[in-house]
Amino acid sequence: MENLNLAIAHRPPLPVPSAGYLRRRHLHHLPAPLSLPSPSLHLSFPHHHRLSPALRRHLRLPLRVSQTPDANPEPEPEPESTGAKLVPLVISIAVGLAVRFLAPRPVEVSPQAWQLLSIFLSTIAGLVLGPLPVGAWAFLGLTAAVATRTLPFVAAFSAFTNEVIWLIVISFFFARGFVKTGLGDRIATYFVKWLGSSTLGLSYGLTISEACIAPAMPSTTARAGGVFLPIIKSLSLSAESKPNHPSSRKLGAYLVMTQFQASGNSSALFLTAAAQNLLCLKLAEELGVIIANPWVSWFKAASLPALVSLLATPYLLYKIFPPETKDTPDAPALAEEKLKRMGPVTKSEWVMIGTMILAVSLWVFGDAIGVSSVVAAMLGLSILLLLGVLDWDDCLNEKSAWDTLAWFAVLVGMAAQLTNLGIVSWMSSCVAKLLQSFSLSWPVAFCVLEASYFLIHYLFASQTGHVGALYSAFLAMHIAAGVPRALSALALAFNTNLFGAITHYSSGQAAVYFGAGYIELPDVFTLGFITALINTLIWGVVGTIWWKFLGLY
Repeated sequence: MENLNLAIAHRPPLPVPSAGYLRRRHLHHLPAPLSLPSPSLHLSFPHHHRLSPALRRHLRLPLRVSQTPDANPEPEPEPESTGAKLVPLVISIAVGLAVRFLAPRPVEVSPQAWQLLSIFLSTIAGLVLGPLPVGAWAFLGLTAAVATRTLPFVAAFSAFTNEVIWLIVISFFFARGFVKTGLGDRIATYFVKWLGSSTLGLSYGLTISEACIAPAMPSTTARAGGVFLPIIKSLSLSAESKPNHPSSRKLGAYLVMTQFQASGNSSALFLTAAAQNLLCLKLAEELGVIIANPWVSWFKAASLPALVSLLATPYLLYKIFPPETKDTPDAPALAEEKLKRMGPVTKSEWVMIGTMILAVSLWVFGDAIGVSSVVAAMLGLSILLLLGVLDWDDCLNEKSAWDTLAWFAVLVGMAAQLTNLGIVSWMSSCVAKLLQSFSLSWPVAFCVLEASYFLIHYLFASQTGHVGALYSAFLAMHIAAGVPRALSALALAFNTNLFGAITHYSSGQAAVYFGAGYIELPDVFTLGFITALINTLIWGVVGTIWWKFLGLY
């Protein structure tokens, strides 16, 4: 087939029936799907008489549909409905029933509070064991609380109007805007261009770019899957480092592991860098711990230890998990080429930039002018919708946002009612008496409680689930042990970010990075523990000195 020239650009594009339509019409005699060129694409086949008859038919008629149905059409398989997993379901329900009917109720606790505690613990057991998806199981817990008249309907659903939960939901939409416009990808690519001539420099470029994006893209999972993993995979494949292959250690394994381990510090640096941060401060507020000017206070407390950890993590992993490829001279050129393909900054990207500057400014200075954080987020989302950067379908398709709204609101509502009914204060007083029996000073109690809170995360598959289940109880224990209130609230919140990379299931970003196929499971557990331990030491030493300087204790 030489010099094939068939000009087809002069005619309009041929309509292609939808997949569903073709299935309904029982399409047959098609060897494979045919992709039609766009009108602007000039393909020429002047000697098309040399083509086979079958190919000529396909050029004339892109798709041939039978005029009569198949004699024996194959029925489409129905999606299998698995329902709840039996063993986790039985265990989760058994936990609640054991607390309700077998464990003796303390005299200080009312029957209503004890029954709610049993439902709450059953809900938490289900979140850990997973008999159903998180949102579905949380809804079952909420139903149990209402159906047993443990909580009235209004009290059970009160957290669905919680400002912080809606701020978290809107943050998912902001993250979608970064991905849709390509702004996050552009920013990260610039850092690769500037710092990517060596593997270590490339890692620092990616780490620093995530820290820059984090305050305006409040989802670590979205940053991982929507921005950084695609860049890392592209760079790795260009260096012939392939997933699920011995060559993964050339470059890809190191970059994925470094980005994975450093992401927790980026999330801890800013209040709005992760959903769990906002939830922590909301739960602290319900226990009477109010952080004045929260965005600024959070950043001041986190800045020095987070920055030290961010700078230490790539170098640490470079030494204990070294890449085979030390130099990446082609990376800046690849980044430059990619930026040329992306073209100049688009209108949507400029709108995204302006909106994020407005939102972050209001998060920082909103208290002074009477604009709450959630109102600032609502204004930002309204701008994105009005100017077409996002449409409502984008919001509707952000399933993780609506799922988070459902189960977050259930956990927050139950936790608030447990506090109101006196369960949290009873638990904290019991722990305080236990700590006092060992004659522990508050600094020692602080270390013991923080370590316990950290290690328990090996049982959780979600940072936000961990917060919803245990943050209030551990904060109450800190306060009962005499730890300063603001220090307790912030330290637990920072700790929540640091354990997000200890396993392949410990957070949303963990699943994203591990699923890329560049890192092995033993490496995740080993390096996750080592890096988390070193980060904890940095936060413990540098943070202790810094927090003393700031007057947190």
